[in-house]
Amino acid sequence: MSNRLLSSICTCFDRKGLPKWGREEKMIYRNIRKAAAAFLAAAIVVGALAGCGGGSGAASGGGAESTGVNITIFNSKMEIQSQMEEMAAEYTEKTGVGVEVYYSSDTVAAHLSTKYASNEPYTLSMVDAKDVYALAAEHALDLSDQDWVNDTTQEITIDDKVYGFPVCIEARGIIYNADAIKNTLGKDFDPASIKTTEDFKAICDELVAGGMAAPTGVMKEDWSLAAHFLAEVYEQQEDPDAFIAGIKDGSIKLADDPKFNALMDTFDVLKAYNYAKEGAISAEREITEQKLAEGEIAFMFGGNWDWSVINEYDYSENMGMMPVPNNSGDGTNEKLVGGGSKYFFIDSSDNTSPEQQQAAKDFLNWLVYDEEGQDFIVNKCALVPAYSNITLSVTDPLGASVKAYTDADALIPNYNYLPDDHYAKAGAIFQKYLSDSIKRADFAAEITDYWKTAEVGAH
Repeated sequence: MSNRLLSSICTCFDRKGLPKWGREEKMIYRNIRKAAAAFLAAAIVVGALAGCGGGSGAASGGGAESTGVNITIFNSKMEIQSQMEEMAAEYTEKTGVGVEVYYSSDTVAAHLSTKYASNEPYTLSMVDAKDVYALAAEHALDLSDQDWVNDTTQEITIDDKVYGFPVCIEARGIIYNADAIKNTLGKDFDPASIKTTEDFKAICDELVAGGMAAPTGVMKEDWSLAAHFLAEVYEQQEDPDAFIAGIKDGSIKLADDPKFNALMDTFDVLKAYNYAKEGAISAEREITEQKLAEGEIAFMFGGNWDWSVINEYDYSENMGMMPVPNNSGDGTNEKLVGGGSKYFFIDSSDNTSPEQQQAAKDFLNWLVYDEEGQDFIVNKCALVPAYSNITLSVTDPLGASVKAYTDADALIPNYNYLPDDHYAKAGAIFQKYLSDSIKRADFAAEITDYWKTAEVGAH
């Protein structure tokens, strides 16, 4: 590491006492943090092996004595992978239960199917709700008798059996930087004042007139476009199942649907004022979120999970989330879309021993009832807890917004049954619209063609 870079890492701090790192320094920090977690885990394993060779006794370094039980965890939430790795090492040291965490960039269904085919399932899998519905009958352990079931309303129950442990509550909407808006316009920003598409466009025009070159950012990732934004077209319908069925059988013309057009009108505003408008399909997520964090732009469609990226920059104090403005006139512009997000299930096969299943149950209870487990969810991962007994304050502003909308019963439920290929295939179509390669009518036609053969998940 060069002396210049080392000096930069050690001496450049922002007003919060946090290091003001560039992308190079941040990448080095992430690698150091992951290496440290891996080193700690390796040290624990070495200590446990040494203990086995020399008779009984505590693991090296004063940690808990090895139980001889090892569990594996699949994590599909990439934003918290490094936190999960660090937690696994610490949990192993504290409990003596070996924990290994894995992540894959493949779809959950594709990745887990290979594990099942090789008879090497994970002990615990963190997946989306739709995956629990698809996999529970064959692969998930019944958790109905667990205490945490009584402390949440977000569990997944199928045929009167609880299979899904909700990791957190997440929601989607427009993330705003109130400080950036105030610094540009000279007045406080009231997110409740932005309800219609015209309201949204008007404040973007004000910001441009006030000197902000481009007030918005748009993430080009297929999951953001299709699984999050396009999904709201279904979720904001009175009956999402009936709406999708209507697209499939042709009784509903997507191009003429009022909700589709209302939300796409708003997306067009996001697209028109996008800082990366000329190269929208090449914009990097981290650059977009850095610009939002530091006030170069004011708005971005996203969710409270984005805080795990934003908080690594010199972020503004006053940020939050608001509903997607639209002209539907049905009150959806006063609610976020969200609910239980990411679920653990425990493998029920003979490949997972009763001791491993119990260790997995203990881990879930640790998340809900142990102070360190609660701290891991709320503070280290910056997640909104799904359990009424967890009273830790949600300190990040995006999570605080989601908590406020949740407490006000102002969440539109997620539609958890989209096909596995929806975000990839519909996302690719949406990316063409983002890059102005196709018009809205073509976009609607291609999404309609997708639904002619696609089938929603079991529920």
